[in-house]
Order: sequence, then structure tokens, then C-alpha cells
Amino acid sequence: MELKRVVITGIGTINPLGHNVQEYFTSLNEGVSGACLITRFDTSLFKTKFACEIKNYDPADYGLDRKEVRKYDRYSQYAVIAADEAIKDCEADLEKIDPDRVGVIIGSGIGGIETLTQEIMGFSEGNKVPRFNPFLIPKMIPNMAAGLISIRYGFLGPNYATVSACASSSHAMCDSFNLIRLGKADMIVTGGAEAGISIPSLGGFNSAQALSTNNENYKTACRPFDKTRDGFVMGEGSGILIFEEYGHAVARGAKIYAEVVGTGMTADAHHITAPHPDGHGAIQVMKIALEEAGMKPEEVDYINVHGTSTPLGDIAELKAIKAVFGDHAYKLNISSTKSMTGHLLGAAGAIESIACINAMVNGIVPPTINFSVPDPEIDYNLNLTLNKAQKREVKVAVNNTFGFGGHNSCIVFKRM
Repeated sequence: MELKRVVITGIGTINPLGHNVQEYFTSLNEGVSGACLITRFDTSLFKTKFACEIKNYDPADYGLDRKEVRKYDRYSQYAVIAADEAIKDCEADLEKIDPDRVGVIIGSGIGGIETLTQEIMGFSEGNKVPRFNPFLIPKMIPNMAAGLISIRYGFLGPNYATVSACASSSHAMCDSFNLIRLGKADMIVTGGAEAGISIPSLGGFNSAQALSTNNENYKTACRPFDKTRDGFVMGEGSGILIFEEYGHAVARGAKIYAEVVGTGMTADAHHITAPHPDGHGAIQVMKIALEEAGMKPEEVDYINVHGTSTPLGDIAELKAIKAVFGDHAYKLNISSTKSMTGHLLGAAGAIESIACINAMVNGIVPPTINFSVPDPEIDYNLNLTLNKAQKREVKVAVNNTFGFGGHNSCIVFKRM
């Protein structure tokens, strides 16, 4: 059977750098930090008091009415908002598209943790009768974002969630790619959504010593590849992409941002939170993705790395890149846009894939901001795009995402 080609025909996002794609692209290329002090709850008892929240958020601004807001957890609201933008952007006449051939696959690592927190805390405050919100379960479960989007638009094709911690949205995109290639769908609305800035998330990640505690310098606390990095910064939001079969897109005269040409999925099989020190799983996942793309390492121009600003993770990933790309590693642009957005957990791969599209469309590689102190364990002969965006023609871009549990994913995009 001949495999189909898969292209991207629409994109949408809401994240700490912008309420839409254009705002996001502008902030990326200007090197804006999305970090701020947490406003949603009292952080006085926590080691970390900051995150990358979405600013000035009002669901009514996006046409979500009170009834929808009451039924949707914040992560689902973000997914619907980003999906609305992406579907509008793809300019498809939905009346002329077979809904049985359109799917929705959205990843989320945590799902409706804000709703779950509110309900449990409310019950613990002295209620003797377990009176929970009737929408608790549908608001909480991580598959609901995909369900809500399909209901909103009447899409009847493959519909589910992927859950693999920080690799969730990347795995959603990998699945979407494969389903279209196999002829099981013509279009899939895919990506991820997360709203994890909550009391248990902050407390749990603090206890795991995973978060930065640099409260005095919170605007610059996410500093990948810097010697003083001390953990990641939580972010929130959603990134949605329209994956479409190439022939289907051409037949309707769609604009095409990029082609998805290769994906990889591996496991570290090493530790529940720490990466393999030699980057073994990361090496394999990049090799698999490039092999599937039919590309040599020398053809890649830009890698948007996982780059979470953790002491172990940044070093392991750069080792893996050098192992895969050899001498060409020094000719690549490498950057971590998490230095600006924070870590969107299960939605990270989606918004970072959109950052790859920005690089290809605009010819600008977004920077790794907040760097000041060199780390003797990091090779700065690599072009880590430090502190300032760089102009470059990007024909091929790669996005890496890795999750707790040792889940690794890699996606290769090609400009058309």
C-alpha cells in the first residue's frame, strides 16, 4: 500500500506569549519572557511562586458562554480556543468535507487538574455529604478536549487523547500523521492542551525538585544551557495544528505551511523522571524520525529542543544531538523556546511545533533567552541561538519532546 503524504494547513494557539498565532510569533522572535508571579492562588507556602500564566484571559473574549465555561475545565477551554483559530486558518469549507474523514486527537498530560483540585478542596472544607459538581468527571478527564472539539464541529473520525506526560501532544501528532498516511482520515485536528498551574502541580513538582525556585529573578528563571539553571518553569495553554492528506489539501486549494515527513517514538527505560545520562532514547528517536523522513542529518537546519532548563536534561539532549548529527551539529541552529513560554507539559510539543513553522515561514530562528553563565559541561561551539533570534533559511526543522516515564518523541517538518 502506498503511504499518503501529510501536510499542515492550519495552526492555532493560546499560550503565555500570545492569545493567537500572530502574537505568539512576534513574541517568540522578540525574545519575550512569559514568566510572572502566580495570580490564581496563594503561593506563600510554596518554594516556587511564579509560572508562565496566560495573561488577561477571559473565555468570553473567544465566544465561550457561561454554560460552556461551567462545563469545560480551563485546559479544554484553551483547546477549543486554539482549535477554533486553527480550523478558521485552514479555510476549509466544512459543508463540503466528509465529517467521517475528519478526526480529533489532542494530548494532555494532566487534564482537568484545576477542576479536580477545586472539588476536593471544597469537599474537605467540612462538607459531610459528598456533593460534587455533576460536571466533575467530564471536566477532569484528559480526553474531553478532543471530545468537545468533535462535538463542536461534528467531526466523526478518529477521536481520542494521548497521555504520555510532556510528550503527550507530540504523540498525538505522531498518531495523526500515521492515521492519515494509512488512509484512515483526510484531516485530523491535533496538538495538545494543558492548564496545570495549580496547587497540587506546584506542590508536587516542588517536592520532586523539578521546578525552578529562583523567585527573585522569575522573569529570567527559565535559562536552558546556563550553569545557574535550577529547574523548569510551568506554563499553560494549547497548540492545535490541522494535519491533512496532501491530495485532499491540494484539491481544495489549501495553503500549506509545511509537510510532516517523519516521526519517532522511543522509551528510555531508565528512570521515572531523569533522562538517560547518555541520551540513548533521545538518540534513537531522532534517528528513527530522520530515517522515516528519508533524510540525512545534514539536511536539517533547526532543532527546537526539549530544553527544559534542568541540570541533567539539557546536557543529555545536547549529547544526543552531537551523537546523531556529528559534525553537522555545529552547523545547526538549536533553541529552546521554553525559555520564553515555560514548560506547557503535555502541550509543549504542539506549541513548539508551531514555533518550528514560524522559523520555516518567517526565516527566523527564535532564541534561547536568559543565558548569562557558561556551563563547563556544555559545548558552546554548538549554535544554541542564545539571547537573540537569528535570521536563517529553514527548510527542515525538528522538534524533540521527552516526558516523565522515559517517553521520547521526535517530529520532522519540511518546508514546501
